[in-house]
Amino acid sequence: MPYPYDIDNINNRASCDPVGFARECEVIFNRKVAEAAATIAERAVYSNVVLLSGPSGSGKTTTAKKICEALERIGVRAHSVSLDKYYVTFDSGTAPRTEDGEYDRESPYCLDLELLARHFKMIERRETVMIPHFDFKTQSQLEARFTPLTLGEKEIVVFEGIHALNDLLTNEHQHAFKLYISARSDVEKDGGAFFKRTWTRLLRRVVRDNFFRSTEVSATLQMWANVREGEKKYISPFKYKADLLFDSSMEYEISVMKQFALNAFKSIPDSYERVSELSSLMPVLSQFMEMSSDTIPPDSILREFIGGGKYEY
Repeated sequence: MPYPYDIDNINNRASCDPVGFARECEVIFNRKVAEAAATIAERAVYSNVVLLSGPSGSGKTTTAKKICEALERIGVRAHSVSLDKYYVTFDSGTAPRTEDGEYDRESPYCLDLELLARHFKMIERRETVMIPHFDFKTQSQLEARFTPLTLGEKEIVVFEGIHALNDLLTNEHQHAFKLYISARSDVEKDGGAFFKRTWTRLLRRVVRDNFFRSTEVSATLQMWANVREGEKKYISPFKYKADLLFDSSMEYEISVMKQFALNAFKSIPDSYERVSELSSLMPVLSQFMEMSSDTIPPDSILREFIGGGKYEY
């Protein structure tokens, strides 16, 4: 179960021993990864597939990679595959739409569900599957580009993506180990809610989009309402089907993400229509003691959002 962090404790640790604070938080996270890997290995007799889901900004990709590394350390060869590779080429005539007629880019029907179902069955039979590739710039599957995957004995594949626990996928592979991750801990002050867990994910998304996707902060904030609506509709209803719930937040992260978030928010004009949301977030964010990003190790989940890490995305 997640537990709330305390702003006073965070600021005290960030001020007195930032390096030790960061190290302690990363040790706790890696311990959770090792425990998840051990449980997955025990369950491998039932299925060689792991389905890892979580909302935007949860750190699914890094966590999947770290779980694979932890499995390797206990003698289980493992592979990580992003469900993003299974998005279908965008077609305005067939793309799913919301009730108000807008394109529903959060819908699981954006995935090639038939191909996924076929691949799950082939993987179970230890047949070779050809993992597709999706180009987000062109919004299309690259028909000439595939990556072969064949599982040997005692090998595992982790499929990670926002829709991994949706019935449309799990019904095709009911014995798969199901894992749900999210930043699930709030920060409290004087015993009351202070910094919401959804803000943690929003900061991660804003910083990552700004750094790596050339997305203006205002555009990310504009999309966030639709992202949250999609989570409530397509992700959250399935999280309690998970065999394991994983809290991907870390106690020190707001202190190190603060500098990147505030710099990104400076680009937003006062005339921006959703500036009222920032007027609630920014005064709270300013109360965190700032820590240097140098305290973040290269294998940290936070490197997924600010860069400089060991993993490729």
